[in-house]
Parts: sequence; structure tokens; C-alpha cells
Amino acid sequence: MNIQSVRHIEGPNVYLYKPILVARIHLGEWTEKESVDYPGFTERLLALLPGLAEHHCAKGAPGGFVERLQGGTYFGHICEHVAIELANLAGLGVNYGKTVYADGPGIYDIVLECACFETQRWLLLQAVELVRALSRDERAPDVAQIITEARDIHAQYQLGPSTQAIVDACKRRGIPVRRLQGSFLELGYGVHRKRVEATITQKTSCVGVDIASDKAFTKRLLEDVGIPVPYGGVATSPEEAIDWLCDVGAPVVVKPLDGRQGQGVSLNLTTEDEVRKAFAVASEYSRSAVVEEYIPGSNVRLLVVAGRCVAASLRQPAMVEGDGKATIRELIERVNQDPRRGVGHEKPLTRIAIDAVVERVLAKAGYTLESVPAQGERVTVRDSANLSTGGEACDVTDVIHPTYRRIAEQSAMHIGLDVCGVDMVIRSLHEPAARGNCAVIEVNAAPGIRMHEHPSQGEPRRVAEAIVESLFPNGQNGRIPIISITGTNGKTTTSRLVAHGFATAGKTVGHTSTGGVYIGGTLVQPGDTTGPRSARLVLSHPEVEVAVLETARGGIIRGGLAYDYADVGVITNISLDHVGQDCLDSIDDIAHVKALVGERVRPGGIVVLNADDDRVMAMRSRFQAEAFLTSLSQRNERIVRHIAAGGTAFYVEDGQIVEANGRVRRTVVPVAEIPITLGGTVGFHVENALLATAAMRAAGLPRRLVAKALRTFEPDRNQGRCAMFQLQNGAHVILDYAHNPAGFQRVGEWLERVPHKRLLGVVGVPGDRADHVVEQAAQALAPWFDQFIVKEDQDLRGRKPGEIARIMQTAIAQAVPHKPVKVVLSEVQAMEAALCDMQAGDVLCVFYEKLAPLEQRLTQLGAVRVHGLPVQSDGPSYAML
Repeated sequence: MNIQSVRHIEGPNVYLYKPILVARIHLGEWTEKESVDYPGFTERLLALLPGLAEHHCAKGAPGGFVERLQGGTYFGHICEHVAIELANLAGLGVNYGKTVYADGPGIYDIVLECACFETQRWLLLQAVELVRALSRDERAPDVAQIITEARDIHAQYQLGPSTQAIVDACKRRGIPVRRLQGSFLELGYGVHRKRVEATITQKTSCVGVDIASDKAFTKRLLEDVGIPVPYGGVATSPEEAIDWLCDVGAPVVVKPLDGRQGQGVSLNLTTEDEVRKAFAVASEYSRSAVVEEYIPGSNVRLLVVAGRCVAASLRQPAMVEGDGKATIRELIERVNQDPRRGVGHEKPLTRIAIDAVVERVLAKAGYTLESVPAQGERVTVRDSANLSTGGEACDVTDVIHPTYRRIAEQSAMHIGLDVCGVDMVIRSLHEPAARGNCAVIEVNAAPGIRMHEHPSQGEPRRVAEAIVESLFPNGQNGRIPIISITGTNGKTTTSRLVAHGFATAGKTVGHTSTGGVYIGGTLVQPGDTTGPRSARLVLSHPEVEVAVLETARGGIIRGGLAYDYADVGVITNISLDHVGQDCLDSIDDIAHVKALVGERVRPGGIVVLNADDDRVMAMRSRFQAEAFLTSLSQRNERIVRHIAAGGTAFYVEDGQIVEANGRVRRTVVPVAEIPITLGGTVGFHVENALLATAAMRAAGLPRRLVAKALRTFEPDRNQGRCAMFQLQNGAHVILDYAHNPAGFQRVGEWLERVPHKRLLGVVGVPGDRADHVVEQAAQALAPWFDQFIVKEDQDLRGRKPGEIARIMQTAIAQAVPHKPVKVVLSEVQAMEAALCDMQAGDVLCVFYEKLAPLEQRLTQLGAVRVHGLPVQSDGPSYAML
């Protein structure tokens, strides 16, 4: 068994609306082998991991997986369940798993709900090793050691409590959150996007952070404005530290000049030897140390957010309580077993580390680590009250005198921090502040907030919500309108129409499509950009007010959705395409993938459905959002029933796009006035215009703006879709991106009505389609053209040169043996071969892979772009349906 690849899908996906891990495994010698083929395997596995007996599996009840083991199940499935069990033993809370056949014998994809990608990737590798060993009756890996290492990995990668508190606050507010790396978060979308690193926000002043990092400079600035601070100075050597002891007078505090989290701080020092040793400890964290007067009193952290003190915590240094039997070392180890304590900031409390500071503090009090305190005797083991050094906190927000809050607020203002932790020593919390009974000892940028969110005693304070409110005031959720468009054909044109509509309304639109990523109409990333990475570019762009996302099958399968939910989802149609790719075996598989767009429309949003498409309408029961339906005919029975039930629909009646709801019917725009429909004759563009109209109305655009957008969307804006050129001899060339049977059929229906002497086709399909899809594409093309030149894409997508062309050539010849068909593999050369034979009145349609080389060659030949072709007047018009 061998794990070939592992990937992480962050957003909603075809398996789960949560993040998942997808691993491709090759079973090797275990291919087609089952658990029952290895005597004793099931018993050994259950003895090692008894929790597997609780796994439901297909039965839907505890014991289901054991039944599968005992009846015989494949080893990919076994690895899945073992990985889930290990993840749960490590405390990750993973419930979902699925194993699916992938890409050949013995190759499977294992899909797991993913709480922490790095941890679960490692656990999956251990699961495979464990299953391999047990199947061979070899010594299995140590499960306890696996779990210990998994927890260590998880501690390394999980969010700290402060960052997690902000994530939780955002989720309660419905604000989208994305982890960028480490403690960096991106909150909200587009113009509302904010970035934070733990409690440093994008509003935090860099100057303020630099000031707060220099403790001596901070004290001087505060002292200049009358805020009480301890007297002292900076020492760069032990001798200077002793000089300051003499100047300040004992007792003193020694701490790193630019330290953090209470590291290297020594308090209540009275002798030169103590100061010398304390300077050495501080030097481990900074080149210089602050030596200042020691002020007795309670150590209080006050948190200021956006100029307002929102919480106060009384901090107590790490201590242990004796039982008359255990040594102080043993008591510290016992305290560290508290599940609330972890390494660093991973949990609400921090484990107490035994170091030189602990030994010094104990020695000063007459103890050693081997001393045995009496029953009930409390021994302070560190003099710093920071949670980071093992201290605890008690909430005093409601009892501290308001004057101390004002001092904290003034301190934050003068240092210039929007989120600020102000450390004060206060002799009496209940008495008003006065010179001599309090002092600000430190100001902290990026203050930890776990002491407020998870105090050891007192009421928890949701200070993360105050930070989030400072970024998103008045209950804002940080969202922008998201319109997500999927389907087999028409996605690009529909998304372009919608993007143009919002641009017409004066909005800065972020738009992804097969033609690239556009921000405010400017191309910022060329190529086929219909996956989640391109969508994230749009959603994180600080100028984008509306996101219009063309959302393709490949991106959904390989990367999920880039957003948690959209405001409007559009499903244009479902037809045969991409079968044979990404484990898609049927049109139903395609429908399942694309349905995700409708499933992830927010409550209160709208999903736009093409009522002329049976497969689209079959999805409707899967969607919770309200539906807007579209149809080329007002006589569509689904439309009629929908309107009668109070629903909203859009259809063509008497040459007009009509919006109807109940008994109310309003005209939006005459179809003949929509340029891309060529007077209503291009049926698939009428369909696209209907879908776009419904999407724009669902997103709140007024009808007049929708009509203006449809009227002003010229064919030039729809690059590569029915792009028409006239040659010098009067013949015409059309470049179009149709690449599947339904697309070819719709283009053929339109071209048949264009007056012509001959219709010529340069045809081909992508190489990653299954053979029967290629054959059906050829059969769809066969009726419409008088002669064919079959070409191939430059990207063969795994096929041999000429393989796709031969399949198409054979299929066309079988369907229409009387029509000429030849093969020219190069796309440009195939077009040139067709052009050599063209005469006035002929029309050539090239179904391209790469648009630019064809346009460039046509320009070199003197062809000019035209925006229409004459259409037979006696044929049916979509505008007249």
C-alpha cells in the first residue's frame, strides 16, 4: 500500500460542506484483497483499536464497520476507518470518511473530514503502516506513541486561543474567515476584507507596535503625559544594572528591553548578586535590560479595544499547593497535568516550565525543587504573573475602579494601538487611582486574550467580539454579493452578462471566467480561471464590491468552492461532457458535482434554474434556497406551475423577456435589442440572456438597469463566443468555443439558418473525453456542415497524436458518408486549409482551443470583425417564441 498524493480542500465540496483531506492510495499487493483473506487480521485490528467497534459505516449504527470487516471489505476502506479512529483518539473529532474507486485497479481516493490537515496527513500515513503490519501479522506500530506525536503536530499547527477566539466570534457573526498561514486570518470578502494576525489588526499602527516593543521608550512617552510609571532605566551590562539598583533603590525589577510574554522577568530583587543573575536571564531574550523600581500590589491586565477598556484580569503568578508528601518538582508536574494547560498558547493555561527563574524564586523563599511543602501550604514558583509563564487570571472587570480603565485607555491612545494590553500594578482595585498607589508597568501590542475569554475564576469576557466589532462595526458581516454560475454550456456568456450588469450599476466587479480574472474590467490574470484559486483572488481583492464567479466542474472536484455560500447560484444546463474525467462516469455524476453551487446558496438567497432542462430541474429538491426559473417559452409547464404557486420566472413572450410573479408580469427588454442574440436568432444566447436577467434581478438590480446592461453588452465583450469575421472575398468565419455534443448542436441549429452556399467546419474536442463522448460530439456535428476538417488540441490531455482525430473522422464518416472529411491536426493549419477552399457566400465555423492565434491569422489575411450575419427571414426566430 502506498499513498501517492494528499491534498487539502478548504471549502464546501462534493463530499462535505466542511474541509476535507483527499488521499490517493495504491493498494499494491492488497488490490482486490479483502479483510477475510488474511486470517486473524480483523481480530488483531480490533484488539489494537477497540474503538472501531463503534464505527457505523454503511449500516448507520455502531458495529457496522465490524460487520464489514467480518464479511470482507477492501483495504482502502479499512485504512479510511483506521485513520478516523486515530484522529479521534488524538482529539480531532473526525466523523466523516469515504473511499471511492479512482483511476484503475487498486487505486482509490480516501476522503476524510479534516480538522487539521498536517496532523491528519501524518495519521493517515500511520494508519496505512498499521494496516500493512497487521495484515502481515507483523509487530504493529505503538498506537500510544502515534497519538502522542499526533497531538504534538496538532499543537504546532492549531490556532492559538486568542486567534481561535477571533475565529469563533466571526462565525457567530456570520463573517467569513480564511486562515492564510500561522495566526494570519482573512476576515470578510472584497471591499470589506480585513486581515489580522492574532490580535494585531490591519488598523494596528506599525509605529505603535515599535514603541510598545521598546519598554524604556514606552515608559518615557507615558511619563511625559502624566501617566504613572516605575522609575528606572536601561542597562547593557551587569555593571550598569547594578548601577541602576543603586540609583533606584531596592527592590527592583529586571526584564528584557524588548521581551514579551513575561519571559526573562525577575521581580523583587534586593541584592547585587540577584540583579547580576537576573540580568543574565534577561540577556537570553534581549541585548539590554530594563531595571526599574519594584512596586508592590496586584498585577492587573486591562484590555483596550478601539479606545475602550473592555476587560480587566487580576493575574496571579504560578504556584503549587503542598500535600505534605510531594516535592515541589512533583507538584509542578501534577499541576501541568491539568487538561487546561498546554505548551505556549495552545490552551487556556500554560504549563509551568522549570528553569533558572523558578530555581531563583524558590531559593529566595528558602525552597528547592526537592522541598516538600506542608499540607495546604501555597508556594509561588515564579514571580511573573503572565499566563505564558504558568500564571492564572481572575476576571475583575466589574469590580476595578473606573479610574484605572481611563488610565489604560489613555495609555493605549498615547502609544497608538487599537488593540492594547495595559499591565498595571494596583495596590487596591476598589480605590481610585492616585500617584503612589498604581503604575503602568508595560504596554503590549498583540495582547493575548485567553485570560479574558477563559479566566481561571470570574466571568468570561468575549473580548474577541469587541475586536471583531472594531473591524466590522454595527453588526456588519463583511460580505459582498456573490453570484456563482455553473452548468455545462453558457457559463461564460452568462457570467459576462451579469458582471457587465453590475458594472453598469457602478459597482467594481470581480469576475472569474474561462477568459481570465477581471477586476473592475481590467484583466489581472489570463487563462481559464474558473476554479477556487481564481475565485479567492476575487474574494480577497480589496476593491471588489460584487463577485461574479464562473464555477466549473474541474475546480469544484479538485478544490471545492472558494466561498462558504453565495447569494445567487445559477445552473445553466446539464449535458454530456467531461465523462471519463475525474471519475465522472455519467451525466448524473456531472449533475451531482454542479448541484453543489445550488446547495451552497445562503438561506434567503436565490438559485436560478433553467426550466427547459430536465436534469437541472431534477436537482431542485436538493436546494433550500428559493428558485427563479427561466424558459424560452411562457408555455413551459414548469414555469406555469411555478408562477401560479407564487414563484418568480423569466421567459420570452411576443419577442420580450418577461418577469412574472403570480399575476404580475413585467417586460424587461425586447430580445431583438440584445446585441449578442443577433436579433433573437441565436437561441443559446437568448437562453443565456434569460439566465443572466434572472441572476441580476435575484441579486437586486432594478429592471431598468438589467435592460440597459443587456442592450449595451456588445458581441465584442463576449470574446471567443460566436466571434464573426468577414474575409475579403465575402466569405465569413466564425470562431466559437463549443466543445461538447450539446454545444455543437446549438451552434449547428443557428448556423443552418444563416444564408450560405456551404457550411464548413473545423472541428475537434479535448482529448480527456471518453471515446463515446467524442463519438457523440462527432454525431452532433455531422448534420450541420457540408464538409469537415478534423483537428486536435495542442494539449492532447493524455491522448496519442491523431487518436482523437481518428475517432471523430470515423464517426462523422459513418454518420454522413457522403460528406468530405479530412484530418489536419494543427488548429491554425486546419483553418488555413479550409480558407483555401472558401468562396463568397461560404461560412466556416472553427471550434477552437486557442483563440488568439486564429484571430491573429485572420487579421493577417485581411479579415475584419463583424457583429452579425444575415439570417433567413422565413425561419423561426427565438424572439418570436
